[in-house]
Amino acid sequence: MTPAVTFVVPMYNAAATIGSLVRDIEQLQIYGRHENVLVNDGGVDDTLAVCRELVRTARVPITVIEHARNFGEHNAVLTGWRHARGAHVINLDDDGQNPPREAVRLWQRAKATGADVVFGHYETKQHSVWRNAGSWLTNRVTDWALDKPPGFYLSSFRCVSAFIAHQVAAYAGPYPYIDGLLLQVTQRIESITVAHEPRRLGASGYTLRRLLRLWLSAWLNFSLLPLRLATFAGLATAGLGLVAFIGVLWLWFVNRGPAYGFGWLMSAFLVFSGTQLVMLGLIGEYLGRMFLTVNQRPQAVVREVIQPHR
Repeated sequence: MTPAVTFVVPMYNAAATIGSLVRDIEQLQIYGRHENVLVNDGGVDDTLAVCRELVRTARVPITVIEHARNFGEHNAVLTGWRHARGAHVINLDDDGQNPPREAVRLWQRAKATGADVVFGHYETKQHSVWRNAGSWLTNRVTDWALDKPPGFYLSSFRCVSAFIAHQVAAYAGPYPYIDGLLLQVTQRIESITVAHEPRRLGASGYTLRRLLRLWLSAWLNFSLLPLRLATFAGLATAGLGLVAFIGVLWLWFVNRGPAYGFGWLMSAFLVFSGTQLVMLGLIGEYLGRMFLTVNQRPQAVVREVIQPHR
């Protein structure tokens, strides 16, 4: 029998928190049963050992997937979606900040409206200041780069229908951005306000480097906007250069202007050279990602799948 809901939890060094999260999920009353898919994304603590024990003792069926190394949250979520059997799939953070009781509300809204995706919108976020700033910037970036309603808040706390989850999980590129993939396959999206609780233990695994990688995936993998901006920047600098040339020509014609133009010449040279290097770097980033995709850089490598004995 197909479960009504699969809870997918990407984990990174979650040994101290995953047990209490699974116990909270066990308490949920969901008509049609539910299951857990836990993806250990290359952590260095005892998360896998804790999960083995949970598989043996938990009252809700658990599948544990072990990545060969750390591939990132979005890659881990897609691995979990590929192993989910539920009619709906809900993502939960491993730190307890997404209350399972709120996940039930996402599922109920998805059933009531027929939406393919229901995002949880946090009324008050419990992240650090810099993490909140990063989330705000990511949502502003996706306003420009992705085909989504302006101002619509995208979060990792989401309920997705099995049909959409399987469509998105078919993506094999090494730099997935799940919200971009979702917006490519459906426009039937909803959002509700949910609670966001303080992190139970530890610190966030999202560093500035990881956030930058996420922003690049949102911009470069699912939008041509950066290339178009580079084109406009090139046209603008070319236009300024033409205006400057006409100005210099006029000054020469009327025999006016400074006797020495080295400073002006070097300034113009640096502006134009810098613009060219930025555009070349942007094009190189696109080509590099295409190269890694063509050479089939793995999105994730599953070392082991642990399931309860039936």
